[in-house]
Amino acid sequence: MPATLLLSVQDAEVAFGDKVLFHNLSFNILEGDKICLIGKNGVGKSTLMNIITGRRELDGGTRWLLQGTSIGYLQQEIPILKGQTVYTFLFEELNEETKSEENKYKIEKIVEPLQLDVHARMETLSGGQVRRTALARALIEEPDILLLDEPTNHLDLEVIEWLETYIKAYRGAVVCVSHDKAFLRNISDKVFWLDRGKLRVCPKGFAFFDEWATMLLEQEERELSTRRKNLEMEVEWASRGVQGRRKRNVRRLDEMKAERDKLRRDSGALSRMLAKIAFTPQEQEEASSRLICAFYNVCKSFEGASEAKKNKPKTILDKFSLRIQRGDRIGIIGQNGSGKTTFLKMLLGDLSPDTGTIKRAKNIEIAYFDQNRKDLNPKLSLQQNLIPTGGDYIEVMGKTRHACGYLKDFLFDPKMARQPVSTLSGGQKNRLMLAKVLANPGNLLILDEPTNDLDMDTLDMLEDILAGYTGTLIVVSHDRDFLDQTVSKILAFEGEGNVTACIGGYEDYLRTRQPPEDEGSPPTAPQHKPAGKAPALPAAPKRERTGQLSFKLQYELDNMPAKVTALEDEIKKLEALLADPQLFDTNEKLFYQTTQNLAHRQQELDEAMVRWIELEERNE
Repeated sequence: MPATLLLSVQDAEVAFGDKVLFHNLSFNILEGDKICLIGKNGVGKSTLMNIITGRRELDGGTRWLLQGTSIGYLQQEIPILKGQTVYTFLFEELNEETKSEENKYKIEKIVEPLQLDVHARMETLSGGQVRRTALARALIEEPDILLLDEPTNHLDLEVIEWLETYIKAYRGAVVCVSHDKAFLRNISDKVFWLDRGKLRVCPKGFAFFDEWATMLLEQEERELSTRRKNLEMEVEWASRGVQGRRKRNVRRLDEMKAERDKLRRDSGALSRMLAKIAFTPQEQEEASSRLICAFYNVCKSFEGASEAKKNKPKTILDKFSLRIQRGDRIGIIGQNGSGKTTFLKMLLGDLSPDTGTIKRAKNIEIAYFDQNRKDLNPKLSLQQNLIPTGGDYIEVMGKTRHACGYLKDFLFDPKMARQPVSTLSGGQKNRLMLAKVLANPGNLLILDEPTNDLDMDTLDMLEDILAGYTGTLIVVSHDRDFLDQTVSKILAFEGEGNVTACIGGYEDYLRTRQPPEDEGSPPTAPQHKPAGKAPALPAAPKRERTGQLSFKLQYELDNMPAKVTALEDEIKKLEALLADPQLFDTNEKLFYQTTQNLAHRQQELDEAMVRWIELEERNE
């Protein structure tokens, strides 16, 4: 039985002054359609959404809506009334039937997973909480056509997964604009692609879009082979964008897969990352050559925020230990309020732990992308924000670049260089903030939700830049595809002081959460090691015997922390000796002997860490 046609737009014309945005625009929306709307910034995605709602009148053509069809729209800008509660806001535009007691269960089902307090006042909410409240209202209305503009912004991964399930089961039609490629792959069965003033419709979901778009553009190239050269060049340019992105995605994923496989083969890599080994006095004074930052037995808590919990402290980190080494690429995930921001602030030195120790290398050069964009002055121009000291040239990774040329790399029109930042959209402000941070990323680059409001071309550019970054990378993000493209380790903040780590990207982390398929099969070595309340490795040199190890093995396990610490101390002394540039000239024999000793000690350390893991797992 064919699906019911809900809305049809045929031969539409839309212009802004002399600029024609759409010509002969035609599309249909059927009941049950799950459509993702994609295209570069400025191609008319918001205008198309407003055509669907009827807020934008057509300059020509027809718009037909099935009688009785309701349309809901997740707004970007949410008007807030003083004194209005979340509960009142949710009911504000609902009809009488929806407001009845018998339908309130629907509100509870949506409010709970979105972590909203219905008694809270709207003016006291954070930007992310306001966004989630607007999403809740759009879902509660249950319109026949639901329009979602960047619905995953400010949502944590568990809520995004819940939203995916909700949308896939939604009986009405959904049109979604999002930069989250994994989200679009999971919810869509059709793609609306705005390309050079045309709306192209892919009959399959976003998972097939790159393949379909490549075929479409190749066919267009063949058809235009006998026409004017400038048209050939135009299609070649468009084709290069889609095909290039597809090739780069495959290349980046292959590179990250190779990096993760290498880390997995080094079975001590994860345990060294989470090892709870006491610092020696020498380590307190000087960071090791490979160590960027180390957390040892760190505890952090805050007083309860709500009335119900104001006497109960909220645990953020509990005996948390972590080693961040040069070249690490770590993705941070977790629910809102689970401790991700607190962890970053302690890493940056803006917050101190309640107990425990944090050690940072002395020569860290930190570049920090703040999702709130506090480093951007809205009154100044783009160029003035890039170059606060004035002038037309900026230092980019040691090279002098003209500001206009550098802005062009981040998809800005050079004419915008002297335009005030206050006139930019949210996505443009994020691009400018990225340009500012990535000009000199230092040896430790921290990105806090960098993908919000970015279009796919900017996201692709960012992934390419990060693929070539050789320093230490820390990324907080809810964008699963972005994490899979850029990081090789995951730290998952799961609340109540629990932190879980695994080698790989988000998909690897997801697999570790799934129960084994064959319950009868022998247990395999875990893919991840918990930190926090259940530390991956022991903190104390002595422990009570559990009865699972022989006395000989228990003795070996008890003395393993001291053995590892001694090896690390010796390695540090050997590295310090080799750091003398005159050693080879003054004592060639000692130089070669020290080099060999260093290689042996490093091998011994790796073997000790592997043995420690084996003993710990046998004991557990």
